[in-house]
Amino acid sequence: MTLKEGRRVRLAADTRLTDWVAMTEDPSDPAAAGTVAGSLSLAAGTEGTVVRVVEHDLQTQESREYERLKSLLDAYGTGMPTESRKQLEEKVAGLEPAWAAYRAEPLRVTVRVRFDNGFILDDAREDVFDPA
Repeated sequence: MTLKEGRRVRLAADTRLTDWVAMTEDPSDPAAAGTVAGSLSLAAGTEGTVVRVVEHDLQTQESREYERLKSLLDAYGTGMPTESRKQLEEKVAGLEPAWAAYRAEPLRVTVRVRFDNGFILDDAREDVFDPA
């Protein structure tokens, strides 16, 4: 499923969130400042609206270099001196495994959802939600 900003969604399964929580406002009691351990459970079916969609590009430096050199080879390879073209072909061949690994990796998409109850879940995988 491809989520878009503004789309209504619901949690596909019960979700329990546990982490260290930092206070976003200055507490009135200085002794309460700092971080605390917290846990929150959201029931399956909790509805909300997608606020932000982020596509994470996991391309490595090697796969970028493959793309750059392959483009160079395709565009100018026929006009290159034989030795230069051969060296470039060897570099491209050496980077092909990195390119294949990058192409085989699915695009990682995360979302920020503002639930109707006021909670905001950020950096959640899109497959955690169903369309509402």
